[in-house]
Amino acid sequence: MPGAPEPEYALARKVLLDALEALGDQREAVVLVGAQAIYLHTGDADLAVAPYTTDGDVALDPGRLRDDPKLAEALREAGFVADPEHVGTWIKSRPLEGRPVEVKIDPMVPEAVEGPGRRGARLGPHGNKAARKARGLEATLVDQQRKRIESLADEDARVFDVAVAGPSALLVAKLHKISERVDSPGRRDDKDALDVLRILRAVPIEVLAEGTGVLLDEEISAQVTEEAHSFLRDLFSEPSRVGCQMAARAAAPLESGDTIAASCAFLTQDLLDAVSSARGTNA
Repeated sequence: MPGAPEPEYALARKVLLDALEALGDQREAVVLVGAQAIYLHTGDADLAVAPYTTDGDVALDPGRLRDDPKLAEALREAGFVADPEHVGTWIKSRPLEGRPVEVKIDPMVPEAVEGPGRRGARLGPHGNKAARKARGLEATLVDQQRKRIESLADEDARVFDVAVAGPSALLVAKLHKISERVDSPGRRDDKDALDVLRILRAVPIEVLAEGTGVLLDEEISAQVTEEAHSFLRDLFSEPSRVGCQMAARAAAPLESGDTIAASCAFLTQDLLDAVSSARGTNA
């Protein structure tokens, strides 16, 4: 990744490390997801728009959670405060260029291993407000690899070895997020679509297709992966589709909107064709 990271991104990584440090032995149940995980796989993905995020997302595998330390207690002791408006969101304020900046950490549990019910994830001794449920993260329990997560600031020497969702799982999760919010302008974030393009550009299509096939063959991830495959087709398969246009807006003015939209559609069709060919179906 050329050049220094954006200050807000470096701060988001520092707060993510704060959370990982606070969780202690519970790190064995953590899978890094979201933009910070995507950038570990893609770097700048040959885009003029630098990787950028102001928060941190982690998936939790309930089967790996220990009774102690308690998630909420550990985060509070590390200076995090529960967001009163959003269950499962934790906020920490840290200084940046002489001003306090709030960074959010979102622990989430895949819906398939949590079952129906309210937004908060029911985690036994950890209660039902420490994390929230999210559909689409099921794939991260299948497609993951351990990586070293380190600071983006020279003065911070902390390093943690944790599971990071693989690119195919991250694509599934990101497509679910976009689909869930695409009809809600107040919640929609064009940057999510640009993150889809980062994955499509940086990861070889055959690698994504192979990963998708693995996810389709696993019971826990098959349905959400099929849904994501449909979302990809509906949102990104033509330059005029809403996902392509979101990515184009997110890249402006540093990149040509027409070029970004066309790139989204071309790579999307490549992936759809590769998955269909591998499984003997029609795209």
